[in-house]
Amino acid sequence: MSRRYVCIHGHFYQPPRENPWLEAIEVQDSAEPYHDWNQRITAECYAPNSRSRILDGDGRITRIVNNYSRISFNFGPTLLSWMEQHDPDTYAAIRDADQRSQERFGGHGSALAQVYNHAIMPLCNRRDKVTQVRWGKADFVRRFGRPPEGMWLAETAVDIETLEVLAAEGLRFTILSPYQAKRVRPLDGNCEWQDVLGGRIDPTRTYQCRLPSGAAIALFFYDGPVSQAVAFENLLQSGEKFASRLLGTFSDARTWPQIVHIATDGETYGHHSRYGDMALAYALDLIEKHPDVRLTNYGEFLANHPPTQEVEIVENSAWSCAHGVGRWKEDCGCRAANRAGWTQEWRGPLRAALDWLRDEVTPLYEKAAGKLFKDPWAVRDAYVDVILNRSPENVVSFLARHVREPLDDAKKVTALKLLELQRNCLLMYTSCGWFFDELSGIETVQVIQYAGRAVQLAEELFGNPVEPSFLDRLARAKSNVRGLRDGRRIYDKLVRPARVDLPKVAAHYAVSALFHDDPGQTQLFCYTAGVDDLSTAALGKARFISGNVRVTSTITRESAAFAFAAADFGEMHLHGGVRPLDDPAAIGLLRAHAEEAFQRFDIPAFVRLVDRAFDAGAYSLRSLFRDEQRAIIARITDTTTQALETVFRQVYDAHAPTMHFLRGLDRPVLPAFRKVADFLLNLDLWRACADDAPDLQLVRKLLQEAQDYDVSLDVPGLAFVLSRKTAKVLDQLAADPDDAGLLRLSDGLLDVIADLSFPVDLWRAQNTFYALRETAFRERCDRAAAGCAADGEWCTAFAALGAKLGVSVPEIADKVTA
Repeated sequence: MSRRYVCIHGHFYQPPRENPWLEAIEVQDSAEPYHDWNQRITAECYAPNSRSRILDGDGRITRIVNNYSRISFNFGPTLLSWMEQHDPDTYAAIRDADQRSQERFGGHGSALAQVYNHAIMPLCNRRDKVTQVRWGKADFVRRFGRPPEGMWLAETAVDIETLEVLAAEGLRFTILSPYQAKRVRPLDGNCEWQDVLGGRIDPTRTYQCRLPSGAAIALFFYDGPVSQAVAFENLLQSGEKFASRLLGTFSDARTWPQIVHIATDGETYGHHSRYGDMALAYALDLIEKHPDVRLTNYGEFLANHPPTQEVEIVENSAWSCAHGVGRWKEDCGCRAANRAGWTQEWRGPLRAALDWLRDEVTPLYEKAAGKLFKDPWAVRDAYVDVILNRSPENVVSFLARHVREPLDDAKKVTALKLLELQRNCLLMYTSCGWFFDELSGIETVQVIQYAGRAVQLAEELFGNPVEPSFLDRLARAKSNVRGLRDGRRIYDKLVRPARVDLPKVAAHYAVSALFHDDPGQTQLFCYTAGVDDLSTAALGKARFISGNVRVTSTITRESAAFAFAAADFGEMHLHGGVRPLDDPAAIGLLRAHAEEAFQRFDIPAFVRLVDRAFDAGAYSLRSLFRDEQRAIIARITDTTTQALETVFRQVYDAHAPTMHFLRGLDRPVLPAFRKVADFLLNLDLWRACADDAPDLQLVRKLLQEAQDYDVSLDVPGLAFVLSRKTAKVLDQLAADPDDAGLLRLSDGLLDVIADLSFPVDLWRAQNTFYALRETAFRERCDRAAAGCAADGEWCTAFAALGAKLGVSVPEIADKVTA
């Protein structure tokens, strides 16, 4: 029997979601209850795969494993950049998995690189292909500490030129769909080519693709039917069936070493298929125990079993388009849903508009950058070093290496703006902008926002009115949504409002400073705001602030100083303005007049003065960036909530006995009273559960009242706060295992959760408990075995806690020192 290997590849990726002007993701309502889609999919997929569960026959957790260490995987660089900042634990687990996989697979790490921002490579020009690969490589080295062996191509979209670029940049292999193979023959060339179109290539071996330059690259063609079953046919409902399907793909008729390998979107394992990570973990466990099969990764298999077959590819093809790469340039028929009357005719005009923008600014960039840099395109390829580390020291060092001669501050800003122009011209080709069905979709608006940022930079750098011609072309892309019409209207409604410049940042600072106790040096996304000559005043709850603020971009180092004045008169009556700090004496007088109008509480006079005197613009609550706007609105409306609570509590206390009496007679609670009870009991429950030392008796009492009065519980809110509270208490227990009070509190919280009619996510609490099981529990069991009664009592209580968390804990009597 030939040697048999299994490799499972996950392509983990999310489109970039940040506001291009803020370099941060603003709140996305469609991702509720999470802040944004990155956060949501991390909770549903990326984090669970770093700590996946293997269960026993009773459904209890016996092991928690890092799936990434046993599979092949790639992560989008822009996703990892977000994760490094927002979920460092999962980020660290992914990096650790690559280290562990090298130990497991003969020095070959399981992580693959990816073309930087998921552009469809056959639709890129040669220069952009090179940058995409070089940026993807550099990002990979920065995160994993080694050069990549293989690289994932967005949507596996491929042409010969792309393979040439990969080979030239030292990549040894990539992964393609079986439908992207054209014909094969033995490498010795003694046999005729064999046609394998239509997915008929044997996926259990490695192939070599010889390139016109004389170079060559290895190609793996994944198993199509099994990959399809994982992604779309619910194969992940059972880890046992998943393993069986993989193992059943081997054939005794093959005489060569066989690799059964699949490739799917990594989000399948948890986001698209709930608990898919656990099916994956269980399948990997079963395969590892099989005596005749070995888990491997692509780098190890390629090193041990080099290609013996040559292959030619289907040019301009991809794994998710039956029409080549039509999905990203035309109405080819590929779509996410079948909506009556909708077309994707907008795809072609959108790409044409972006191509025009790129080609329009390219010679302008080349001329301007050529005056500052030794090589305009080499510096673009190297700019990833700045993207990965924007510290002032690194930026200075980078510029020193690439400029023709030392630059003054103004020219440094110009140099960085030129490179940011190119970065956004690359980002605007992110594939997700064309993948779905509608021009106004979140992913498509995202790529248009990158184009909008490129337009802004081009106009600032070159003085050319680029935007009108761009919008004329964008207007040819027609929306399916009534009222949005076309790309021009979408740009005006959904892109232009997101646009930021230094005066707008200053205005945001001025308005938000009204609500902060210490409005000094502030980080506003990718800007800093330093204030001086600050003046504040208050009249009851009304507030006034004025001063001077210097706003600086941490991206381009552009900086400007502004004067500002703003006032909050209450009840959402908020108004302010900014202007360049060009005449300090005159501005000081204007600020004094503004404060005088505030002191008189003369709102019309204040508004007229600000609108007339602050010529950079007048601003209100609408001027705030989205997250801060919502936070301040919540703060403003908190007063209303408090007033309502006072009134509702009076009503509740006065009439609860009557309602309780009615319930005793099996009479329904009055609908008006139920609304009051809904508001108050949910509020009280949230507060009681969130308390640092929650009163569990009070929580139970409130839950009983909610049941008595048929209250509709805020299930997402309560589940969230109980999940966080339980995880926090377990973290405290991990820090101080001897605290008996924390053990009792954990136990009581889990009793409350067990009685609820809705589930609470205990994932983080289970992780902490499992780590304690492997450390503190083992140590105390050893001491209990040596005769320490106190440790025996602790272990018994700990085991009882594990039963409530659903984590298997060995009997103390069976626990022996390892």
